[in-house]
Amino acid sequence: MNGSEVTHSLAPWQRLVHGPLAHWAQQRPDAIAIDDGQQRIRFADLHAAVQQRARALEAQNAPHTRLLDASQSPAALITDFLATNASGRCAALGDKAWSPAQQAQAQQWIDALAATPRSDDQGDPTLQPFYIGFTSGSTGLPKGFRRHHQSWSESFRVCVDSFGQAANGCVMAPGSLSHSLFLFGALQGIWTGGGMQLQPRFSASQCLASLRERATPCLVAVPSQLLVMLQLAERRAIAPVESLELLMISGARWMRQHTPALQALFPNARIVEFYGASESSFIAWMDANADAPPQVVGRAFSNVQLQIRDANMQPLPSGNVGTIWLRSPMLFIDYVGAQADATAALRDGDWLSVRDMGSLDAQGMLTLVGREKRMIVTQGKNLFPEEVEALLCEHPRVAAASVHGVDDALRGKQVWVALQLRDDASPVPGQPPLQPLADAALARELADWCRSQLEAHKCPRRWFSAAPWPQTASGKTDHPKLAQWLADARPSADKAS
Repeated sequence: MNGSEVTHSLAPWQRLVHGPLAHWAQQRPDAIAIDDGQQRIRFADLHAAVQQRARALEAQNAPHTRLLDASQSPAALITDFLATNASGRCAALGDKAWSPAQQAQAQQWIDALAATPRSDDQGDPTLQPFYIGFTSGSTGLPKGFRRHHQSWSESFRVCVDSFGQAANGCVMAPGSLSHSLFLFGALQGIWTGGGMQLQPRFSASQCLASLRERATPCLVAVPSQLLVMLQLAERRAIAPVESLELLMISGARWMRQHTPALQALFPNARIVEFYGASESSFIAWMDANADAPPQVVGRAFSNVQLQIRDANMQPLPSGNVGTIWLRSPMLFIDYVGAQADATAALRDGDWLSVRDMGSLDAQGMLTLVGREKRMIVTQGKNLFPEEVEALLCEHPRVAAASVHGVDDALRGKQVWVALQLRDDASPVPGQPPLQPLADAALARELADWCRSQLEAHKCPRRWFSAAPWPQTASGKTDHPKLAQWLADARPSADKAS
């Protein structure tokens, strides 16, 4: 599907991310556009505020790319974002938790963009940048990615097309808007006219209460949030939330053994998980069936083409593992910032790869075996940590796992694993956060668990527990930090062996 075909599939007012706001302000002026727990803003009032702010930006001759103040309230941030777009500008959105060095680096990149001559007065407005988000790069500095309007308006369209009427309703996005998943969920509520519910900071109890009280039909969440909700619901014997119709899970691998409990909490919800990336938007999706193999991520969205290629860029037959390539109208423009980054996406014409490895079966089901950057070569064989981590997380004592390769003269790499245990006590003050697994019986049990289902070279040889468990700002396991902790632990571990 090319750009012109995409444009023709949407009404004119749907083609720009902020475009539907004026439509809904006229059609549903009194409907709630934003509810952030502190204030409720009607579509008519939001449209007026956005237009006023957009006129002010024009009067100030603001740069065509702006780094927004991430410390604003969610409602103020959404208003500023939409106003930036409505004035024909691109909104960059960082993380209020950034260090001063990270903030300065991002501002430097934005200033460099703003200093370039403005060239977006000509051409297709749907292909002009509207958003710069940031994700973690391999250097530890934020890595910016730039999006044009079409990439998200087409994402909104295919979301509604794939998931039905509930995706047209109010969306609960209970996380920081610096995370593109929650920003996407929020803006979907503007695009569809359903409105959004936001939280300045995630609270499982407030999220569940809000879903129930407001009869919100759609929730976008990451797995770590859902697990906290399940634990809270069990601990407090919270009644099922029957109003939810659609639960969309992304951001990390969902542990499907928890799907029955999640379905019990949201008995009328369709629970779907989707695989995507900051550079690509949606790639594949599936219903979160508890009995589905953990590495299967579903079929491609209707506007996505997939291909598995070998190292020589040649397509591979069904069932063979290679690099996942995709083509769609939802791809990003480019990166912002010129730092070297081994995790950067690859381009081949209008095809893109985010360096994930996987396979396609004859029915079009995509299996994600792991990230290229995390692959371990041990005993001359390839090992994808994600496979081992997924298996370990099926064990009832394991909440999270992080598998790494440590240099070994005999094997090339020796497989070590850090675990977050479900019954972990609070960390001991003054004690390093990573410790050898003290429960020898559990270590043996987990080793047997792995040996019963994995090839021998994939089974961890050293076991550690970590508390507190390190996470990124988006709620994912911080694998680089755990790798550093394991490296720091190696001298004492070698001495103990």
